[in-house]
Amino acid sequence: MVCLPALQAQIYHLSLEESIEIAKKESYDIQYLLQSKIIAENDLKVATSRLRTNVSMFFTLPQYTETIKEWQDSLGISYFPINTLQGVGGLNISQPLPTDGTISIQSNLSSTNDYNTDKRASNFQTSIRLRQSLNSFWGYNDMSAQLKTARLNYERANKAYKREELNLVYVVSEAFYNLLQEQKKSEIAQMDLEKKIEANKISNDKFDAGLIREVEKLQTEVDMALAQNTYDVSKLKHQSLTNSFKRLIGLELDATVTLKSEMTNYSAIAIDPNKAVELALMNRLEIKDREISIELQKIQISRQKAAGQPQAILDASWNKIGVSKIDIGDSYSNSLSGTWENLKSRPANYQVGLTLNIPIIDWGRNKRLVRSAEARLKQNYLAKTDEERGIEVEVRNLVANIKMTLQRLQSLEKNINVAERSYNITFQRFNDGDIDSQTLALEMTRLNSAQLNHLSAFVDYRLYLADLMRKTFYDFEKDKPIE
Repeated sequence: MVCLPALQAQIYHLSLEESIEIAKKESYDIQYLLQSKIIAENDLKVATSRLRTNVSMFFTLPQYTETIKEWQDSLGISYFPINTLQGVGGLNISQPLPTDGTISIQSNLSSTNDYNTDKRASNFQTSIRLRQSLNSFWGYNDMSAQLKTARLNYERANKAYKREELNLVYVVSEAFYNLLQEQKKSEIAQMDLEKKIEANKISNDKFDAGLIREVEKLQTEVDMALAQNTYDVSKLKHQSLTNSFKRLIGLELDATVTLKSEMTNYSAIAIDPNKAVELALMNRLEIKDREISIELQKIQISRQKAAGQPQAILDASWNKIGVSKIDIGDSYSNSLSGTWENLKSRPANYQVGLTLNIPIIDWGRNKRLVRSAEARLKQNYLAKTDEERGIEVEVRNLVANIKMTLQRLQSLEKNINVAERSYNITFQRFNDGDIDSQTLALEMTRLNSAQLNHLSAFVDYRLYLADLMRKTFYDFEKDKPIE
């Protein structure tokens, strides 16, 4: 017999901050955007590395060739065999220039054994080459544009990741407070049920003593049954929201989750709407995205204008070659020595060339493409202005809602105290027989309504603050920016 220990479900007693930390580690959206951020970071490093020296080596390991080659002259076609063993090695060094050019050094060494002639031929060659586009000095610099594009995309990815983090904070906060609200509703429904049960017991005792009519006794039983139904429904809804909350933050569905009560965990915050608008315009991804689109479109305009301009490329090279041919029986060292001596004595090869490509007639095609690109740039400017106006209206309305909700929350706190004192007095009068069950039920309804209204105002206030934080990248409660 094999005994397996029963797996016990984990128990969590979570605050809002703890729920957010769990979600940041387990959320699919955050993990997905983290990979996007890593992609943009690597793209930036790739663009930066293009300015660094590239070094590579290549080798052709001994390659044996045996074939037949033909030769045609005035006497006809003749055939002769080829039987060779060849080895090649080389080194390439390339240095990109900030001016969108390249300077490169290449050295090659090869050795070929020809078994048909019993000769060994060696070749050593080294060259330096400069290739420079002259348009980059007055027109479009492709390397600089690629580097700037990579930096802008990296900045955009960083902002997107931070925005998604704040969106996650808001979504988790909303789910947390909705669940906390339902948890409190269940507690209120339970207290209401307990009070209705106590009221029904008192009513039964009064009926047995002949102090009240049967109809009044039946009414308390109906009230108790309704309270029981409300409590059962609240428990079911609470369980459903709990499962959704566990899925959102990434917990196991069989885990037990309860929330720490935070109904008194708030402070009255005075928010300057002008400061909130300034922070939103400075930090919002929508604005930064428009700014990045404007910069990218400017690069596109420069690229398109350069396409219609004369193209000039300067190409200069220096080349030195050394060769030797000895008997195949001689050593490789003699072959290399002869190659080196030949390289030193042989004159170098030089080449300088300027290539021009001048557009003559394109029927205005490039000019129209430039105008289209400039129109798109204007669209981006208009969209940025409209986005800024929309954000200002949105933030000012949100700050006004926070102020109004805070006032409502503070007022409802007083209503709860009054409603609780009024209920206690009414219950004592009912117990003394001064009032009937209908009056007690009405007072209970008022107390429940006051508690639920206060709960709703508290949730609205906390969510408005979380919404303002994600829309300004600033925590007004702690008075510090979001890092």
